Amino acid sequence: MSTVMIFLISLAVLIWGADVLIAQSERIAKHFGLSEYFIGATLIALGTSLPEMAASVSASLAGHPAISLSNIIGSNILNITLVLGLVFLIARTITPHRDFFAKDSSWALFPVFIFILMILDGVISRFDGLMLIGLMGAYLLFLIRNGREILTEEVEESEAVDDDAPFAWLRTGGMLLVGFVTVIVGADYLVESASGLARMMGVSEWIIGVVMIAMGTSMPELVVSIVAARKGKADMAIGNIIGSNMANISIALGAAALAHPLTLDPTQYLFDISTMLVATLMLVFLSANKLYTQAAGVSLLIVLGVFLEHAIGAA
Repeated sequence: MSTVMIFLISLAVLIWGADVLIAQSERIAKHFGLSEYFIGATLIALGTSLPEMAASVSASLAGHPAISLSNIIGSNILNITLVLGLVFLIARTITPHRDFFAKDSSWALFPVFIFILMILDGVISRFDGLMLIGLMGAYLLFLIRNGREILTEEVEESEAVDDDAPFAWLRTGGMLLVGFVTVIVGADYLVESASGLARMMGVSEWIIGVVMIAMGTSMPELVVSIVAARKGKADMAIGNIIGSNMANISIALGAAALAHPLTLDPTQYLFDISTMLVATLMLVFLSANKLYTQAAGVSLLIVLGVFLEHAIGAA
């Protein structure tokens, strides 16, 4: 089987496994009476970041720090420019009830600023990884304590949970195990095939990670956000991106650093790191001025175009 086919199959398995984990996590949450807000703001955002986490940890363990870091950076860029850009274009009118600028802008910026500080010395250590995971704990605490102020969005049962099937620990636990295994196996083959593609195409592992793997692992966010936007759930669509980007840097990157310290020369990838910062600042600016328009979507897609042009040129 060709390296390209292994890459595509691994990516499909990785996304499918993440979808299974999301569905079963939601089933457990509903069984224990957790709020719809808590499910949407935590489980869905964390669940859609599972592919990034699995791919980055696998790459770290395999000794490919460039793939591990570039996957996180590329995913955060694509979540804002591609996913939100398409959301703004598809949903003609977006009127969130939640003030994302007042409530969430800091949680979009904090992880990016902390990541930049950590990478300046060329290494993200295990201690850095612990601090990043602690940042996610702070974010979850914020969400829980502000739960009453957050608009709760209904997660459609038909999309994630079979409403007619009674809750059963054996079935749910079995599906969780299946989802977990497929995510781990899919991530392992994805990283290995991506590394093989980089060698075969004569491009760096960074380019493969920041474009190809990041594009694939951002598919859950893309699907969830577009479906939410088409159903008029603007808060869920935008909130999913903020939560996912937070999870990508804190949980995914933190776990990868715990698995093995990540070393990299930040000056070699200054453009990509700067693009992630610019995209995040644009998200804050758009939310501050409530510019949830098609024009804003086009602006985000232009940033995506510049990013891809640079990546292709660097290849």
